Amino acid sequence: MPWPHRLRAHAPCSRSKRGGEIAASQLKSSAMQRTHADTQSVLAAAILASERPAPRFLIAANRTRARNGFDVYRNNVAAGLLNVLAARFPAMRRLAGDDSFFAVARGFLAAHPPRSPVLMAYGDGFPDFIRALGSAAYFHYMADVATLELARGRAYHAADADPLAPEQWAVIPADVLGEKRVELHPSMSLIASRFPILSAWRTSESGVENGSPTAGAEAALVARPFLEVEVRALPAGGFAYLQALQRGATIAEALSAGANAAPEFDLALNLSILIGENIVTALR
Repeated sequence: MPWPHRLRAHAPCSRSKRGGEIAASQLKSSAMQRTHADTQSVLAAAILASERPAPRFLIAANRTRARNGFDVYRNNVAAGLLNVLAARFPAMRRLAGDDSFFAVARGFLAAHPPRSPVLMAYGDGFPDFIRALGSAAYFHYMADVATLELARGRAYHAADADPLAPEQWAVIPADVLGEKRVELHPSMSLIASRFPILSAWRTSESGVENGSPTAGAEAALVARPFLEVEVRALPAGGFAYLQALQRGATIAEALSAGANAAPEFDLALNLSILIGENIVTALR
């Protein structure tokens, strides 16, 4: 992490004879005892905690200038991390509004500073953080929308894999299909919510802000079988059916799980998801 402008971690030039020599000697001794790792640790902790003062070893023309310069640097780092969260969760930001979103994001930043220089993964715990804010439906609604967005981002960066082609399905005898287990595409995720998260996400994509939770549970399938990330609403029982396949059930067992989860389960419609959504990479 680059040093703030005009700030340096070294002893100042002494201005007086005796007093300056003693001060410089003390600072030099302190700096020698402090390892590079210690310096980084102190800087990182201070940068990400706005209530902490600037580290004492930052030297400028005077202490006030050192503090002000460090505050500018601290604010730039915080703004950058908040922008990372805004880029990962644009739908939640639009639905919640900027004031609410950034208030929650600042709380997350304070509680969960980044642990890796790879910022692509920063915010993986954001949905759980929102969910833990309270039992109000609003928090859980926003957390589930954020979970959907997280799944989309993970699908985009997931490993590539070739799905089974329709002609490969066509040669499987119908009487043995139910006995097969499937290998699902590595980009696939399932999200179930008691809120209409898919409808909310689509509304957000259209540019509407400040949505609010309404009645109606929805479940979604997220995958990137080819170039684009695709999000599909699942029919009744579809989540239980695909979740069973994820856990290693045979196709017949998974269809039974879907039927048990929803009386209106449509066997043919749910079975067609495997082929139509290109989410199966192998049968065994």
